[in-house]
Amino acid sequence: MCTTNSSSGCRVGECAHPPWFVRRFSSPDVGCSVVGDPVELDSVDWAILEELQNDATLPNRTLAERVGLAPSSCLQRVRRLREQGVITGSHTDVNPAATGLALEAVVAVNVRPHTRQIVDQFREFVMAQPETRSLLHVSGQADFLLHVAVQDTTHLQEFLVDKLASRTEVRNFTSSIVLEQLHTRALTPPKHLRPKRRTRP
Repeated sequence: MCTTNSSSGCRVGECAHPPWFVRRFSSPDVGCSVVGDPVELDSVDWAILEELQNDATLPNRTLAERVGLAPSSCLQRVRRLREQGVITGSHTDVNPAATGLALEAVVAVNVRPHTRQIVDQFREFVMAQPETRSLLHVSGQADFLLHVAVQDTTHLQEFLVDKLASRTEVRNFTSSIVLEQLHTRALTPPKHLRPKRRTRP
């Protein structure tokens, strides 16, 4: 984890990470959840992660039965995964269309100058917008890939013109309507990388 963290977590100005990152990824229990070396996980750890990624509301007893552990051992493992920053939280999946946000789009954005200060300012602005679902800072032709959910094309136009284009650091952008979205629920390693089960509780 971040070498500057403490029992109270990273604080803005006390960590090498930008302010937006500290506010979003720091927690009182774990501190700044930036991991240096990967955490060593065995097959039972991965089984727990797969189950919780598919249903984070599983009672501990049910989870223990599914992964073949005693309830106390299972609870201990989950706590350790949280303390190590492997499990950073849980959330509820919401269908945007059911809430009136029937249109989603991906916007490729270029900013200039591409300095750390400008990048941090742009990220903070974007993440504060209610239309934003996710933001990726990428290499290649675009600097950012922005995923937004809006009511309709009029709402999308308002977001692009009134919010995005009004930013002085935005050099150009292109938007694409999402026709279909597929994603995997559980993060799992390739089979040949799955560690063998160890005997630790």
